[in-house]
Amino acid sequence: MVFSSAVFIFVFLPIVLFCYYLTPEKYRNALLLVFSLMFYAYGEPKFIIILIISVLCNYALVIWMDQSRQHKKIIMVVTVIMNLGILFVFKYLGFSVDIFNKMIGSDYEGIKILLPIGLSFFTFKSLSYVIDVYRGDVKVERNVLNFGLYISLFPQLTAGPISRYKTIAAQLAHRPILAEKIGEGSRRFMLGLCKKVLLANNLSVVSEHYFSLPATELTVIGSWLGAISFSLQIFYDFSGYSDMAIGLGKMFGFEFEENFNYPYQASTIQDFWRRWHISLSQWFRDYVYIPLGGSRVKPLRHIVNLAVVWVLTGIWHGANDTFIIWGFMYFIALAFERKCIRPEDRSGMFQVVYRVLTLLYINFAWVIFHAKDLFGGLRYWMAMLGANVRLGLVDPSTISFFKEYAVFLILGLLFATPIASMIRQKGSNKTGIMCKVAIPVLYLGAFLWAISFLVLGAHNPFIYFDF
Repeated sequence: MVFSSAVFIFVFLPIVLFCYYLTPEKYRNALLLVFSLMFYAYGEPKFIIILIISVLCNYALVIWMDQSRQHKKIIMVVTVIMNLGILFVFKYLGFSVDIFNKMIGSDYEGIKILLPIGLSFFTFKSLSYVIDVYRGDVKVERNVLNFGLYISLFPQLTAGPISRYKTIAAQLAHRPILAEKIGEGSRRFMLGLCKKVLLANNLSVVSEHYFSLPATELTVIGSWLGAISFSLQIFYDFSGYSDMAIGLGKMFGFEFEENFNYPYQASTIQDFWRRWHISLSQWFRDYVYIPLGGSRVKPLRHIVNLAVVWVLTGIWHGANDTFIIWGFMYFIALAFERKCIRPEDRSGMFQVVYRVLTLLYINFAWVIFHAKDLFGGLRYWMAMLGANVRLGLVDPSTISFFKEYAVFLILGLLFATPIASMIRQKGSNKTGIMCKVAIPVLYLGAFLWAISFLVLGAHNPFIYFDF
């Protein structure tokens, strides 16, 4: 079940909210846990056992680890290996078999294993909890219902953000129902739904058309239109989902941390990753990069640390060489920025130039990310750089696509900047009745526009379900 579906918006969510608000506080966690498991089972009924086993094993092992004095580290290592083992079997075993076949020249066919939705997200939540308890950063959760809810809370279950236990531990114990927070949550959910349905879904039609074409049929303008459309699509796809998750959390009294901060406004690649998928970036920083020594090591070791983090970041996104190369591209860019570019080299007139180069690099990286294979991505790059100039710069179908989807491209580019937030903030500061009414009316109008797409059965993919 996805948030941007009629069954969720008009059936599941109203039922959950109705039951939740009528339930006494001491029973609300149990109620939310039941509904969260139902939410997961709706789309993955045969994999819910994996989620339950993960919850129960992590719960029991961490309590054992907390009580043990002599074998605390061993239990922690075993628990981490268990979580990574589950992730490896379902997500990377088939990929590993393919690599093994290429290395020895065999044709062994591995077992085809379907990937449970959200496995990477709830596994990383479990790992952060295990490590934080081991470090003494948080106290062990002895209430199995509270721990189960932390791992399987449905707003974050299938696509994050990857919340740390310490950020919501107090909220699991107590969270009041406030009308103001419910209103804010509803507004945030509508905003995320509009991002997802109106922008990401429509832009996906453009990107999928061009990425599905043979590279030899791509004109320069057409290939750029497809690449830019995908860059905007994946942003609104995932940030929209994060907005909906944060909004849903507010409706139930939770405060989740932000996961995006206008990433396409970044001035550097490092700045981009401070703004994009913030919870994942912070996870790798705190549990991989810093334990390896971070930047407080010799220059060569620092380079190795960066390489490890970014190759793992690529692999986290999927079992494909395109994701590994995508992660490696960011390693190269970050290493270059840290070792070769001085702050003064990005000041003054060069600041604008460096921003443009940063956006171009990000856009080219998304091409590899989205490509079916490495050579397909390289051929798409060549088309963007003019390899098919004999076809002309633009073809009639590209002009037609642009005319049909120009409004979504323009809105996508516009709302990738803080302009909408600035307008809303200025409007909320006004005391006039028109300002107080106009903003809610705009939200309602955009929400109904998005609902119309759902009712008509428009294209509704979700990229991060694959991860």
